[in-house]
Amino acid sequence: MSRWLLTGGAGYIGSHVLRELRNSGRDVVVLDDLSTGYATRVPDGVPLVEATLSDRTAVTRALTDYNVTGVVHLAAKKAVGESVEVPMYYYRENVDGVLALLEAMNDVGVKNIVYSSSAAVYGEPSAGEVAETAGTVPTSPYGETKLIGEWAVRAAAAAQRIVGGGLSNVSLRYFNVAGAGSDELGDASVANLIPLVLRAVTSGQRPKIFGDDYPTPDGTCIRDYIHVVDLARAHVAAAELCEQDLDSSRSEVFNVGRGSGSSVRDVLDVVSSVIGEELNPQEVDRRPGDPAVLVANTWKIEQDLGWRTEFDLTDMVSSAWSAWPHVERLRG
Repeated sequence: MSRWLLTGGAGYIGSHVLRELRNSGRDVVVLDDLSTGYATRVPDGVPLVEATLSDRTAVTRALTDYNVTGVVHLAAKKAVGESVEVPMYYYRENVDGVLALLEAMNDVGVKNIVYSSSAAVYGEPSAGEVAETAGTVPTSPYGETKLIGEWAVRAAAAAQRIVGGGLSNVSLRYFNVAGAGSDELGDASVANLIPLVLRAVTSGQRPKIFGDDYPTPDGTCIRDYIHVVDLARAHVAAAELCEQDLDSSRSEVFNVGRGSGSSVRDVLDVVSSVIGEELNPQEVDRRPGDPAVLVANTWKIEQDLGWRTEFDLTDMVSSAWSAWPHVERLRG
C-alpha cells in the first residue's frame, strides 16, 4: 500500500493536496511546523507530525514509523517580495529544508518525491507563455530557492542511480494558485492577490495594484491563475506517475497552470462582479521581483499525465469569496 508523507499539509495548498490524495485512496501522513498552517485542516484519522524539516530526527522517524513510500514536499516560504527583503531566511528555510528531507529519504530508502516548485524559476521570460524547456533565470531569492530545490532533487536521484538505487521525482512548477475547494480551506495568505483584494474590500480599504506601468495592454502584470483543486489533482497524477516508475529512475518537470493569462485589472473586474461592488483600486509602486507576464504552456502535463483544468477565474474568485468569512475567523 502506498503511504505518502505530505510536508506542509496543514497549509492552504497542502490541505487541498491532502484531501485529493485521500480521495484517490492513498494513505497520508502530514508533517508541518504549523508556522502558517492550521492543525484544524488535518482531519481526524490523518497523523500529524508537528516538526520542522530541519529536525532530521523527527523527519526520519516519521518516514520509518509510518512506512512511508513517497513524499509530496510542499513546506516552504513563498512570498516573492518578502524573499527580496530577507533572502538568507528564504535560503535557510527552503534550501536547507529540501536538503534535510532528501538526506532523510536516502537514509530510510524512500524512492518517490513530488516536489513543489514554482513558475518563479523562469524569472522574466522573453515570451509570455513558457514551456518547461524555457530558460530558468529567477529574479527573486524565492525563485532561486525553488530552482535550487529542483537541482537538489535531480542530483540526489542521479547519485542514487550511480550506486544502483533510484529516486523517482516530479517537480511541479506552480503558477498563481487561487480559490478554495470548500469554505473551511480558504487562502489565508498575506501575499496572494485575491485574498489581498478581499481583505481590503472587507476592511473598507482600497485594494492595491502593485505597478501600472508594465508593458502589458492595461499596464498591470499578467498571470496564469489556477484553481487550487486543479493543482491538488495534479499532485495526485504526479504521485501516480512516480508509483508506476518501477525502477525509480524517472525525473520530470511539469508546468501547472491554465495556459491563459489574466491581468491584475482583469482579476479586480471579476472580484467586483462576484461581490457586486465597485472597486476603487490604488496604484502603488511595483513589487521587486515581479515579471510583467508569466503564463504556462501546459501541453506537457496534459499529454504525459492526462491532466486538465476544470475551473476558471470566476470559479476561483467565487469560491474564495464564499470561504472568506471562514478565513477571517481562522486568522482571528
